[in-house]
Amino acid sequence: MDERQELEAYFDRLWPIMRSITGEGVRETHDILSELIPLDRTEVPSGTQAFDWTVPKEWVFRDAYVIGPDGNRVLDARENTLHVVNYAAPFRGRLSRAELDERLYSLPGMPDAIPYVTSYYRENWGFCLSQNQRDALPDGDYDVVIDTDFIDGSLTFSEAVLPGKSDREVLISTYTCHPSMANNELSGPLVSAFLARRIAQWPERNFTYRFVFAPETIGAITYLSQRGDHLKKSVAAGYVVTCVGLPTVPTYQLSQRADTLADRAARYALAQLDEPFEVRDFHPTGSDERQYCSPGFDLPVGSYIRGRYGQYDEYHTSLDNKDLIDFSALNASLNAMEAICRTLDRNHRYRNDAPFGEPNLGKRGLYPTTGGKRANMDHRQRAHATLWLCNQCDGRRDLIDIAERSGMPLPLLYDIAEQCVSRGLFSRVEGGDR
Repeated sequence: MDERQELEAYFDRLWPIMRSITGEGVRETHDILSELIPLDRTEVPSGTQAFDWTVPKEWVFRDAYVIGPDGNRVLDARENTLHVVNYAAPFRGRLSRAELDERLYSLPGMPDAIPYVTSYYRENWGFCLSQNQRDALPDGDYDVVIDTDFIDGSLTFSEAVLPGKSDREVLISTYTCHPSMANNELSGPLVSAFLARRIAQWPERNFTYRFVFAPETIGAITYLSQRGDHLKKSVAAGYVVTCVGLPTVPTYQLSQRADTLADRAARYALAQLDEPFEVRDFHPTGSDERQYCSPGFDLPVGSYIRGRYGQYDEYHTSLDNKDLIDFSALNASLNAMEAICRTLDRNHRYRNDAPFGEPNLGKRGLYPTTGGKRANMDHRQRAHATLWLCNQCDGRRDLIDIAERSGMPLPLLYDIAEQCVSRGLFSRVEGGDR
């Protein structure tokens, strides 16, 4: 099958899993993603302090359902994982219709949608259903079962590190904590895992690539409590990948500093693709980039989005399903993220070691020996690109700078710059990520 079909096949396997911020659903999800790229798993025990937070008890879900007066199940979390409040406390009992109604959540303005409701940090229980389902519940007594537990378990995060020539890292982070939602869950980890598989197949990598799969918010905070010091020393650029499956204009959200290497590479790479895109400023109500960009870390981490959370009607409801997303858009997001990573990997700074006047390129085999109007167009473009590089490579400007100023493609500039290094004309300047 082709890659688009493969994305869909993995989506279908991941869709029915009951995920939350802890528990077996997270581990099962990571097991499946590990088929694409091997993941190293870390379990952080319940009760562990993570800065201002504490890792919660692990939620064990077994079953949750409501039996109506006629003896039939009217709500069943095994039919739709959104039917039970996520992290619901255990409960068994018989309730009247009025008593049950106090524990029901629905959306009157979206009568066909089941809302996604959570109660992670306060013990509570309840069921979610469409307004149409709620209105159809008859009077009478209901048997309610929520078969769950809170145990001293752990919070799970997983990572894959793909070593490069440099120990400087590109961080790709996504979350695996929402149950059955398509754009606002599965699109991010699917694109990230497939991206990791692609980058693992590159013949060489300059940067080291670190992929992180963790629950949103508490997972990112816990991950930073475990790896934050390393990330502060090593991360040159990073991206949170979330909500990337809708056939809408892609959005790049800037890092908190707005002018980091991550931001520059994303803006350049997306501008080279054959579709429009939008740039949005950093905002502290976003996804996990707000953890990576928090004052204690201030990492150069932006976010790639295609169907922004909170800005499409189906967000956090059962209507965020397979019918909503577009697997071609999902594949386009994968291509865009790879383009950003390739831009980063080719972006270097060089120093012209013969800076006094124009160097003699011909004697180094770096300039066509036949000139004039009839010269081959490819040769002319390479010649122009070489002259731009000779003029701009002062050890301070990187290839993104030069590509933007010259209008020359960055891959061409990289190819010529590396050739100049091999001919003894340029030296590569290491470090100094911007």
